[in-house]
Amino acid sequence: MAERAQAGEARAALASLRHERAARAARLSAIARETASWAQRRDRAQDRIGELEERLATAQEEHVRLSDAPDAFIGQRRALMNALEEAESARRDASDARASAETRLAEADRAARAALEAMSAAREDMARSEAQLEAARQRVADVEHAIAHDLESTPQALAELAEVKDGADLPDIADIERRLENLRADRERLGAVNLRAEDELAEVEAQREKMSTERDDLSEAIKKLRAAIASLNKEGRERMIAAFDKVNEHFKELFTLLFDGGAAELQLVESDDPLEAGLDILARPPGKKPTTMTLLSGGEQALTAMSLIFAVFLTNPAPICVLDEVDAPLDDNNVERFCDLLEEMRKKTDTRFVTITHNPITMARMDRLFGVTQAERGISQLVSVDLEQAEKFALAS
Repeated sequence: MAERAQAGEARAALASLRHERAARAARLSAIARETASWAQRRDRAQDRIGELEERLATAQEEHVRLSDAPDAFIGQRRALMNALEEAESARRDASDARASAETRLAEADRAARAALEAMSAAREDMARSEAQLEAARQRVADVEHAIAHDLESTPQALAELAEVKDGADLPDIADIERRLENLRADRERLGAVNLRAEDELAEVEAQREKMSTERDDLSEAIKKLRAAIASLNKEGRERMIAAFDKVNEHFKELFTLLFDGGAAELQLVESDDPLEAGLDILARPPGKKPTTMTLLSGGEQALTAMSLIFAVFLTNPAPICVLDEVDAPLDDNNVERFCDLLEEMRKKTDTRFVTITHNPITMARMDRLFGVTQAERGISQLVSVDLEQAEKFALAS
């Protein structure tokens, strides 16, 4: 029994020694691997130390080189601000010069039109004079023909025929013409009588009355048309001003919401008449001076334009609005603001917004996603995902 116990103890001790030997061998292998790993990390650390020393030297050189940069930047900024003020002053001077030139051009146009009218009047006068001259020549020819036909004489022999001596006073032409007219009237009375004279007179008077009535109707229609035009212009101005005020208020509110501060407004320029005036947009993002859209950055211009578009949309909302990659020029922060704006617009209106986008932030803020995939080559398939329902499924799982 004692030998069996000793043998069992010996086997147990042997197994323990074998297990301990395996554990030590594994530990030695792990220590070897860890030693190799630490050796590699030491080499990489030495390389990294070398790179950091080189970068430190470069940074120190860059620091020495740029030690005077802030003063230079301040000088450049001051020069740019002065140049900007000079450019704005030059723009105002150019605008004044343009207005003055346009005034002179209008005066020159009026003078040219007056000259053309005077030239036209002179041509008409010349044409009338030529016509009168031609008529006078024709009249002389007719008189010569009448003298030759009726009196069988010539104009030179009329004085002798009328027994008027050379140098004597001529009879009064009015008396002669009166006598001639009386003679002609006596001759005409001897002629045939026009039996339709009264009918023709009645027709002419009826036609004159009809034309007079039409003229009065036309004048009244012109007055009514002018009154209608004036009423339409008045109503158009009132509606234009009311719509402009509403759009301006929405624009101010949406601009402040998108930029998280700042201010903006719309102004009618170049005319006191709202129907003929132009539109100017003044925007002041947070931390900047009021300026026009052309002096803003690309992202600021996109947000400002978006504010104006949605301001017009809020004035007269539609049942559906399609936005085609309007977030493409925006960075992540501005995309978040754009999504906040869509959320605010959805609360204020009953409009359903359909957004075409490739931005993951915009996709994550939507209620439902639609995509087109090709399960098989050449076969497209529409895929729809309800994000709210998908979140519920994800939480449930």
